Amino acid sequence: MRITLGSAVGLALVAGVVQTSPSRQAVAAAWARATEPNTTTSNTTTWVGGWGTAVQPPVAGDEDSGQNWSKEGFRDHTVRQVVRVGVGGTRLRIRLSNVFGTRPLRVDGATVGRSAGGALVWPDTLRKVTFGGSSGTVIPPGREAVSDAVPLSTSPLERLTVNLRFTGATGPATFHRFALDSTYRADGDHLSDIGADAFTESTGSWYFLSGIDVDGGRAGRRTVVVLGDSLVDGVGTTSGADRRVPDGLAERLAAARRPYGVVNAGVGTGKLLRDSPCGGQSGVGRFRRDVLGRPGVRAVIVHLGANDIGAPQMDDPCVRPNPKVSAKELIDGHRRLIREAHAHGIKAIGTTILPMKGALFPIWSQEAEKVRRQFNTWVRTSGEYDAVLDVDRVMADPADPSRPRPGYVFMDGLHPNDAGALAIAAAVNLNDL
Repeated sequence: MRITLGSAVGLALVAGVVQTSPSRQAVAAAWARATEPNTTTSNTTTWVGGWGTAVQPPVAGDEDSGQNWSKEGFRDHTVRQVVRVGVGGTRLRIRLSNVFGTRPLRVDGATVGRSAGGALVWPDTLRKVTFGGSSGTVIPPGREAVSDAVPLSTSPLERLTVNLRFTGATGPATFHRFALDSTYRADGDHLSDIGADAFTESTGSWYFLSGIDVDGGRAGRRTVVVLGDSLVDGVGTTSGADRRVPDGLAERLAAARRPYGVVNAGVGTGKLLRDSPCGGQSGVGRFRRDVLGRPGVRAVIVHLGANDIGAPQMDDPCVRPNPKVSAKELIDGHRRLIREAHAHGIKAIGTTILPMKGALFPIWSQEAEKVRRQFNTWVRTSGEYDAVLDVDRVMADPADPSRPRPGYVFMDGLHPNDAGALAIAAAVNLNDL
């Protein structure tokens, strides 16, 4: 069963169309290789995660998520991507990922500058990006590349434009499906363009770009990672407006003059315990890459388990395998994340799972609700997480706590809208970070 709600992006927690990958063995091998944390460091600089996203295997678009270029990849294109950094600095570097590629990825050039809106770039701000002193790089399958430092100053909450040039065929692209922003494509070499005329095509996904690090001087750990599913990813919030939960948290930190970067490691359709075709690698499987692989991490906030609970009611190819899970299985999975975080000196902040009854697609049942409540009780009372963000209480309808509050929910009946995402971000105790 599929609910189509107009042309909005990502209305359902598990919306998507599955097409079989040309090489499942290669993708599986890439997932295994991607578990090694990034170890790029500097003797003089503590880098901060200014912006980041969790990457996924290529998946075809559909009427809910919109078209994307992940299956076809790029050839003789310049790709222009716009993102917002949450923290300022004097230098930056970009992270590119070929984690789910099945062939070496050749990047023939890259530039970065200040966004002037849409595909426009502010004049005189474009900077060339190098990799080990070279203008391009080749990234093996299952690996990432981190650029050299680029001398471009940034301010908190500033939007930047990253341009990537691909001369040869890239093959299917490692990407992030629900960008909730526009990525632009031009034929040929337009790395130096500040205008938008050549960028005549766009989609709502990010490609190969997995992070922007900002020079944090020697101030110590200042990165907060929010690891989660579509609630963290921002499904239900306004596209292009930076209204996701991590965005609201970044704005609060900037207003409080706390120079922390916030990385959004949310994946729509993502599960805690199992991989899925549309959600990619499980939360326990990608923790090392998406959390430990970021620079200067001081805390991780985790919202995972809703799709594990809801997928058995869907039985959609997008979310299989989808066996029923118990509260104990979810708790054991979260304990793995807590242990991993603590082993690396990272604070672990757990969240309760949002109310799920009333969604306009079959994700809720009495049995699922029982598991959700048992899990939420453990998060609140066990003391195993260092702190708790009670998403359930923020989002619950006072008249029926198993349903989302009407003013906070998107029209799919489940996801937080802009007001709901803001309320969740406002509930974070900044002193817990």
